[in-house]
Amino acid sequence: MKHNQSELLNKMQPFFSPRGNDKTHVCSYAAFKLVLICLLFSFSVLSAQNEEIDQSEVGGLEKDDYKPFNAGAHLKNMHLWHGFVVHPGAVFATNLEYNSRNKKFTFGLWGGASFTSVDVVNKNTGDYVGANYKEFSIYTMYRFSDKFFIEAVSHNNYTGVEERGDKLHYWSYDKTQGYNFVDLNFGYMVTDNTLLYLATILAGRSGDYEVQSDGSVKDSWTHYLEIKSKVWEKDDYKLSLFAGGAWSFITDKTFYTEGVGNFINVGASLSKDIHIGNYRMPVEVTAMWNPEKEKAVLQLDLTIF
Repeated sequence: MKHNQSELLNKMQPFFSPRGNDKTHVCSYAAFKLVLICLLFSFSVLSAQNEEIDQSEVGGLEKDDYKPFNAGAHLKNMHLWHGFVVHPGAVFATNLEYNSRNKKFTFGLWGGASFTSVDVVNKNTGDYVGANYKEFSIYTMYRFSDKFFIEAVSHNNYTGVEERGDKLHYWSYDKTQGYNFVDLNFGYMVTDNTLLYLATILAGRSGDYEVQSDGSVKDSWTHYLEIKSKVWEKDDYKLSLFAGGAWSFITDKTFYTEGVGNFINVGASLSKDIHIGNYRMPVEVTAMWNPEKEKAVLQLDLTIF
C-alpha cells in the first residue's frame, strides 16, 4: 500500500493469490470498473468545486502561493503495510499527487520498486525465478474536517506476475489475477494525537474470500481497524504507539489471516529529523510485531523529499 498511518497522522494532525473458482466474477468486475470510474469522476468534480482562495497582496500585486501538485520519495530497508512485510528488502517509493486549494481533496499515484528480489516459481518450467517488488497504486482522499477523512485506494502490486508465467493485466480486478484490490478507508482523530483508522477490502479481490465445501467462494469483506497515538514528543523527536487487528463478519478467513480475526499489527514508531547543512531529512524507525504470524521486524524509512 502506499502511505502509512504515520503520514496520515501527521497530515490530519506479495499479497495472496486466490484459490478456487469464482462463479460471480463478471458482476463483481463490472462493479469494480464502476468504482474506478467514480473515483476519477470525484477528482474532476471536487477539483471544480475548489472555491476557497488564499491570496495576499504584496506591493499592490496579488501573490498566490498555492501549488496544486506535489511529489515525494522514500527510501526504506523494507516495506510494511497493515502487519504485512510486503517486501523484505530495500525499496524506493515515490508518489505524485494533486491537492485542492482548500486542502480537502487529494488524488495521487504511489509506486514502489525494490533493489532486491524474492523467489517465485514459474508454473511453466517449475524453476525458481527472481522477482523484484513492483507496485503502482491509485488513491484519493477527502477531508471533511481536521478530524475526519474518507479515502479509497486501488492497490496494484504486480510483483512476480510475469515471472511466475502469468500475463499481466494491470487494470483487471478479476479474482483469478490476485494482485489488484480496492479498499475503502475512514479516519477519525479521536484526540489531537490519536488517529482511529478503519479499512475495508471490497468484493473479495486479491484472495479476500473463503472457499466453501461446494467449491463456491464467499467474499470476506475484511475489515482492518488500527489505533495510533503519539505518546511522547521533544524537539523534533516523536514516539507513537499503534495496534491493529483484522476480522470479517462473513467468513472465518480474512485477507490478513487464515483463521478468525486477530491482532496483526502491534508496535511503535520513532521519528526525528537529520540535518545535513540546510537539508532536512525526516527519518522514521518502526518496530512491528504481527502476533498472528509470529513475526517481528524493524523498518527504516527515509523521506528524501
